[in-house]
Amino acid sequence: MSHNTFGHLFRVTTFGESHGPAIGCVVDGCPPGVPLPTETIQAALDRRRPGTSRFVTQRQEADAVRVLSGVFEDERTDGPRTTGTPIALLIENTDQRSRDYAEIRDTYRPGHADYAYDAKYGLRDYRGGGRSSARETACRVAAGAVASAVLDHLYDGAVRIRGGLVAMGPHEIDRSRVDWDTAADNPFWCPDPLAAQDWEGLLDSARKSGDSLGALIEITASGLPAGLGAPVYGKLDAELAGALMSINAAKGVEIGEGMAAARLSGTANADEMRSGDGGPSFLSNHAGGVMGGISTGQDLVARVAIKPTSSILTPRRTVKADGTETEVVTKGRHDPCVGIRGVPVAEAMVACVLADQALRHRAQTGRLGAAG
Repeated sequence: MSHNTFGHLFRVTTFGESHGPAIGCVVDGCPPGVPLPTETIQAALDRRRPGTSRFVTQRQEADAVRVLSGVFEDERTDGPRTTGTPIALLIENTDQRSRDYAEIRDTYRPGHADYAYDAKYGLRDYRGGGRSSARETACRVAAGAVASAVLDHLYDGAVRIRGGLVAMGPHEIDRSRVDWDTAADNPFWCPDPLAAQDWEGLLDSARKSGDSLGALIEITASGLPAGLGAPVYGKLDAELAGALMSINAAKGVEIGEGMAAARLSGTANADEMRSGDGGPSFLSNHAGGVMGGISTGQDLVARVAIKPTSSILTPRRTVKADGTETEVVTKGRHDPCVGIRGVPVAEAMVACVLADQALRHRAQTGRLGAAG
């Protein structure tokens, strides 16, 4: 299986399966001298970790990360710092229950990658889906922590990436109540506290009925300089879309107004400008912080649609590998709304793209941004 690496200068390769002994990643291209204590990576993983509330899978994984290479500390480094060599990160799997999947070893689960994997490779790891499992995203979160450390190092902590659920099923937040500083105070990373309260009962009902719900994740990145990205094939928004679409269960991505831009007029969609300190001041941000594939210095705004969890207890019609028609009920421990734990994953993917773009911009122009 190829295509396990993404990025250009900041490159991430992930490895491992859901029910194997361990998962992990190798981060290559990280500049030397970046402060990177293990606690920084662990804190990011703890946000994605299963079993943290009744609204996520109850698989009990500590997700304890081990840094195997690429970081060094002595009396001269003032804490652990990157060496510029590949950073290898390992996360052991400690709570697999492969027996939960024995009944579906020859049955294709609707909504899962089972049939597609079998069609492509002629075999599949039925124990949780192998590489198609969302378990792999822990590796991305670990890599995203490294990417965030790179951004902090390059931009003196000015770049801030944060995300949360802005819709669950058909229920959206009230934009007039948005307060991103409260997003960490509820289990959905939702910036609307009242919507988060309503969603608790909504998700409890779905879970108890053997069903699941989809979600819409919004990610914002503030403090970016203008100038990141390149026209044609290195567009910042195109790479963000590709990175976010690579997340398990992602079915759509939009930047700024996204799909809604098709319903606007040119006058309504244009982000007008006035003179400002150090550059133009924008009167709106329909473009989501990217024009012509290059950052404008405004907040980067992206949304990713996450489909409902396919592993549900409600019987669904399907077929077996030999063509026999049957019904399937997916047992085991699964997220009733996979979008919840998708939030730190989406943040991590945005961080990896931005770190990669920042390093490429510096390599080409010798600067970190419009004024860097």
